[in-house]
Amino acid sequence: MPMKRGAVVAIGAVGALALAVGAGISWISGKEFGPLLPPREQCEATVSGGTVVLDLEQAESAAIIVGIAVRRGLPARAATIALATAYQESGLRNLAHGDRDSLGLFQQRPSQGWGTATQVQDPHYSAAKFYDALVKVKNYQTLAVTVAADRVQRSAFPNAYADHEADARVLASALTGQSKASFSCTVDTASLPAEVMGRNGLTPRAETVRKDLAATFGKLSTGGYQPGGVTTGHMEGSAHYEGRAVDIFVKPISTANTVKGWALAQYLVARAEMLGIRTVIFSDKIWTSGGRSDSGWRDYTAPDRPGNNDTLRHLDHVHVDVIDE
Repeated sequence: MPMKRGAVVAIGAVGALALAVGAGISWISGKEFGPLLPPREQCEATVSGGTVVLDLEQAESAAIIVGIAVRRGLPARAATIALATAYQESGLRNLAHGDRDSLGLFQQRPSQGWGTATQVQDPHYSAAKFYDALVKVKNYQTLAVTVAADRVQRSAFPNAYADHEADARVLASALTGQSKASFSCTVDTASLPAEVMGRNGLTPRAETVRKDLAATFGKLSTGGYQPGGVTTGHMEGSAHYEGRAVDIFVKPISTANTVKGWALAQYLVARAEMLGIRTVIFSDKIWTSGGRSDSGWRDYTAPDRPGNNDTLRHLDHVHVDVIDE
């Protein structure tokens, strides 16, 4: 008989059996014997002792909001203001409703010139329009978050943005790459059907990842694939040989490019469930979806083989591959 959450069952002949389902741990006669349920699917960002927890939908939205700021070369402060605004306006959800004709992440109103209903419900468009308005606010970087946000939004409750400032700072620091390996998601990915490699050497799923990155970050230097597929240059069994992997280069190695690499890597983790991502590797760290995703970013040991050590350690590129099993 299937158990219900939080149920406690007593079986006289065996003794007391308690299942602490809410905690995901089981005990028999007071002895812990392992997890009962898989970890909850969610994302966490931890920076300087502050932790923010998002569901997967919120994480996908936050990643785009910050990614557009990175694309435009805006400071993390701009991303903080945008995130605090979207938190207050929509809970980081792309809403199809709102006050009067307000729509989308920022509850922008078509009647007030923000764009069409379709446009303001496109997260890339709505984030870009928010930043268009924000950069016109004089000295926005030194203004209080509530003041800067309100000068864009003209809210009836401007002080409410302050309620989300601390969380927005944590997310902005992580997703801009200022804080490395600080954003991770637990993703219980299901098996996906095998795909045939396309003309450019990528499977449709891998090509979707490449296009998603371009839509947010603009033109990027990518590789690890070619028409007809690659047959050399990677370790045995590499997803590159199946057209399931893309490398995003951040050369030459520098502080600025490492920050950008972490922005790209953590963006991919935030959107891993939606895009069917299996693995992300960057700068001696690895994240994998599925059973080990609740471990977050782990140390990555480069393969012991001849080659450029910086490349083998993924210091000069982000590796991403997709599920195909």
